[in-house]
Amino acid sequence: MPAKRRNFPLSTALGRRLSRNGTDTAEPAAVQPVVPAPQPAASRLVDSAVYTRGHRYASPATLAETYQCLHEQDDAMAWIGLYRPDADQITSLAQEFKLHDLAVEDAITAHQRPKLERYGDTLFVVLRAARYVDALEEVEFSELHLFVGPGFVITVRHGEAPDLAAVRQRMESDPQMLARGPEAVLYAILDQVVDGYAPVVAGLENDIDEIETEVFGGDPKVSRRIYELSREVIDFQRAARPMLGVLDALAAGFVKYGTDEELQRYLRDVADHLTQVVERVDGFRHLLQNILTVNATLVSQQQNEEMRSLTAASYEQNEEIKRISSWAAILFAPTLIGTVYGMNFDHMPELHWRFGYLFAVVLMALVCGGLYLIFKRRNWL
Repeated sequence: MPAKRRNFPLSTALGRRLSRNGTDTAEPAAVQPVVPAPQPAASRLVDSAVYTRGHRYASPATLAETYQCLHEQDDAMAWIGLYRPDADQITSLAQEFKLHDLAVEDAITAHQRPKLERYGDTLFVVLRAARYVDALEEVEFSELHLFVGPGFVITVRHGEAPDLAAVRQRMESDPQMLARGPEAVLYAILDQVVDGYAPVVAGLENDIDEIETEVFGGDPKVSRRIYELSREVIDFQRAARPMLGVLDALAAGFVKYGTDEELQRYLRDVADHLTQVVERVDGFRHLLQNILTVNATLVSQQQNEEMRSLTAASYEQNEEIKRISSWAAILFAPTLIGTVYGMNFDHMPELHWRFGYLFAVVLMALVCGGLYLIFKRRNWL
């Protein structure tokens, strides 16, 4: 009969390294026969591997084969990577590894905030990875769920990031680290997610520099870009800041669950890097708020300048209208007098008067002169 896989408490399985000869004096616990799970879709099972002493022992093609390998090999660890699995696959894993119903429900529905939950000897961790898309100048977020328990690690990706293939390759190239157990895999994934934040921070910083140039360059479309970038920064905060709580919760269980001292140092290093990222992102948010305020001030100043220009132009136009109207009134007076005396009526008192012409000319001059003085006094001329 092949040897059965033993179920160790998390405090033992995650903190204990195997001896050099790979032996263990503990008696194997009896387990119930495992009913093979339905064959999963190949596109959803990204990679499945069984490790012993830090080396890949088998690469099963299905979940059922993975379960079988675990039962055949003593002290083995399975690392199962899934990409947007269906409910049947999650249910199969839950039955095999005794996953909690609430954690299974979260893994199926996704859209969770970063968090860490302990269900007995199993950890359920939700992470949000991010990547900067240069072509779109946008930040894309994706969700990653992890089940970490005695002898198994299950990763459920709901997006393109992070690159877990690189994490697996990195861990397989360091058998000594991988031999530390499932918690070492959890550290490596946390480290990959946090390292993935660095290009995002650099991309956001570059966008902010461009926005500052556009603000002082008077680009009218910069307000929309500031708003969109502010939303991305807020989303980034929601992804990165709760991970500090995840790392704090892991640190709080170092002693209780017997975490390896070397892993403790690595996890503290990840926490330091994450703290720097969170501080940078907080600074970005405050900086964008200040940029938005400065942009509003500059827009207001520009509008005031435009209003002053329009007011000055309107004033000049009014002055011109006054001048034109004044001269029009002055020229209208002699025209009116000439028109009256140009009528062909027989009975006009001054029509046959000897001094009628002189009287009309003098009257025109007096009226024009009087209007000129009036308009001049009012500064219309």
